[in-house]
Amino acid sequence: MKNFQLKTDSVVVGYVIMHQSPSRNIIMNRSIFSFLLLLLTAVSLCAQGGIVKGKVTDAINNEPIAFANILVLGTDKGVTSDIDGNYEIGGLVPGLYDVRATYVGYNEQTSYEIQVTNSKPAIVNFRMEEVVQDLQEVVVKASPFRKTEESPVSLRTIGVAEIQRNPGANRDISRVVQSLPGVTTSASFRNDLIIRGGAPNENRFYLDDVEVPNINHFATQGASGGPVGLINVNFIREVDFFSGAFPANRGNALSSVLNFRQRDGRDDRIGGNFMVSATDIGLTTEGPIGEKATFLFSARRSYLQFLFKALGLPFLPTYNDFQAKVKYRIDKKNELTFIGLGAIDQFELNLEANDDEEQQFLLDQLPVSPQWNYTNGITYKRYGENGFWLFVLSRNMLNNEAEKYFQNDDSSEDNLILRYKSQEAENKLRIEHTQRVGDYKFNYGAGYEYVKYNNRTFNRIFTSAGPQTVNYFSEFDMNKYAFFAQASRKLVDERLVLSLGFRMDANSYSDEMNNPLDQFSPRFSLAYALTERLSFNFNTGIYYQLPPYTILGYQEDGVFVNRQNGIKYVRNNHLVAGLEFNTAANSRITVEGYYKYYNDYPFLLRDSLTLANLGGDFGVVGNEPAVPRSDGRSYGLEFLFQQRLFKGFYGIAAYTLGWSEFEDKNGQFIPSSWDARHIVSLTAGKRFGKDWEVGVNWRYQSGLPGTPFSDASSLVLNWDVNGRGIPNYNLLNTRRNDASNTIDIRVDKKWFFDKWSLNIFLDIENITGNAVGNDQLILDRPLDENGRPVGDGMVVNPEAPMDQQRYRLKTITDATGTPLPSIGLMIEI
Repeated sequence: MKNFQLKTDSVVVGYVIMHQSPSRNIIMNRSIFSFLLLLLTAVSLCAQGGIVKGKVTDAINNEPIAFANILVLGTDKGVTSDIDGNYEIGGLVPGLYDVRATYVGYNEQTSYEIQVTNSKPAIVNFRMEEVVQDLQEVVVKASPFRKTEESPVSLRTIGVAEIQRNPGANRDISRVVQSLPGVTTSASFRNDLIIRGGAPNENRFYLDDVEVPNINHFATQGASGGPVGLINVNFIREVDFFSGAFPANRGNALSSVLNFRQRDGRDDRIGGNFMVSATDIGLTTEGPIGEKATFLFSARRSYLQFLFKALGLPFLPTYNDFQAKVKYRIDKKNELTFIGLGAIDQFELNLEANDDEEQQFLLDQLPVSPQWNYTNGITYKRYGENGFWLFVLSRNMLNNEAEKYFQNDDSSEDNLILRYKSQEAENKLRIEHTQRVGDYKFNYGAGYEYVKYNNRTFNRIFTSAGPQTVNYFSEFDMNKYAFFAQASRKLVDERLVLSLGFRMDANSYSDEMNNPLDQFSPRFSLAYALTERLSFNFNTGIYYQLPPYTILGYQEDGVFVNRQNGIKYVRNNHLVAGLEFNTAANSRITVEGYYKYYNDYPFLLRDSLTLANLGGDFGVVGNEPAVPRSDGRSYGLEFLFQQRLFKGFYGIAAYTLGWSEFEDKNGQFIPSSWDARHIVSLTAGKRFGKDWEVGVNWRYQSGLPGTPFSDASSLVLNWDVNGRGIPNYNLLNTRRNDASNTIDIRVDKKWFFDKWSLNIFLDIENITGNAVGNDQLILDRPLDENGRPVGDGMVVNPEAPMDQQRYRLKTITDATGTPLPSIGLMIEI
């Protein structure tokens, strides 16, 4: 079957067509490669003069730290910071470096894999934490991997170099984290993150402390996934990925929190990069605004609709995204930051591409679905003597539409199957204070949100009671508020770290959710250094998450059905414990066990299954009646070996043995849709001389559970409404899909010139051609002399009463198993 995937990287962002265009891709890639070789022969390398510079400050009060020692590891180059905490190290050969800062009375800090070029200075700022106790006995070795007092377990930090070079990820963070333990996805062409057996709607994202509900194009409303990411990796400094032990100031998450920390724009002059490929065009610029402010801005537009039409594909997607950051340092105690992120997506049908069954199946299923979203936020940080205040004001909005006519005939409204339009808007304010008092660290604050939601739905659907029409308009607004606090302390010469916190959330939607004490969310973490390199880490907590707005806004006969049904926050109890061993070679080994138990998950009455089983596909999730009655559980064991760049080598080896189960309609625990029993991921790379780099990624995942189709699928009355197979939810998740087994390879070559740099890469995804997919039902129709399916479908029992007549159906698979090569370049000025 012809299917599609969205691939995203620095210059190649596009759908990759299965079984359609390998020769055209090869010709295009050869042309690009030949052009690049001619370009490179026309220039020569210039003098090496890379610079690392930045500022060293106290992490709590932002006071500059004078005379700190800054060393570029692996070289003889180092300096001390000046009276204002500034430093600059020049004369570096372009490449990747680790940079370390030390100062008496502060914990040493190292920034890893800093890319140094001739085109611009590498900015490395150090925010150092003061030693809270006199260390007289065992000195605990500083880990090359980030671990906070609040989250000593289930936290992994990913640097920008790791994102850029990950084989098969194509510079998309949602793909990169799939190399970590406990992480899987529902399909290779989507960015749905399934963390430790939880659904895709259980993840939260923050960009420089501003919550961003959506980080993907063509997003699934009510969940968090989509086929291609919209965050520009050129903005990112590093990403904190929490799969547990969530800090108290991060709420409304049950499975993961991703904290994106962006870099500041350059402060010396205007610079940037320009990107162009066969599928899109993009521009990134950065530079100073006066003496106190810097900016970053990027814009990207695809022109896939022209390529897809030329290739005869039945869908014509176009996406646009924009990202901005402006930072204004008022003085050393006050700073203001603006961030913006937005997307405009169009998805139309190519009705001329209907020559075979697979094309016609897609044309019959896919709606026309434009979508746009944005997030704008302002953060103000004010430093005091022993701490700082953070004020975050933001607004985000999603506009999602879909329209579908029977056989795509829009000449009459009688043919209308689906017309959907929904908007979600959130206005948020969060205030928090972080303070050091002796051996203690405190963080406390409050949050408020004003939410508006509307939904206009017309949909002809099939239910267990037969075909029916859903037709309603709904809108509501509500107030959400939260309080949180967390206290941490280091004891026993900093070998023991304890953290205790709580959070309370509530809203004005219903009586079941307006008392914050009903959502009291305590959490406790412990880390103990057993030896200089070995530590025991532990966390337990209770977390709450609001159901999707699609659930809250559903109406029948002008009544908010799910409000009457007593819908409430979903509760999740976490227990995580593990060991961490840091080696002497910038690597670590961790073993973690986890257990999660869910309460009050929405149970969807129309199809009689838990919402936790949905979210890994396009469209809308949760737009139907539900009751808060389902329990669930997930548990497992994770192993991780992570090697930072050391003597030219780097790698990650991860294994997860896990179970994910939710109650069915009979109250029995059965495997959920995300029950990937075994997940293995191996990523390894080597940097060679002359700036060559090669990386390989191998990933194995047990087949996810699936549900067989109902015999009712072939009924004429049902098929004419539904147009596809109807799952038999009486046999929910009783099947297993095939396991996936993929290998990705990436090769990079970099050139560094006097005022610019060039990176060329070849990335081949699924080089073994492993094919994994799901069965689909289609009409079994006769073929004309050209092999094209014709007719409206063959009724096998025309003599039967109308409500018993059936079409003849057959099964096809949506498995995709073609290697996906892409070549790209990045020019940085």
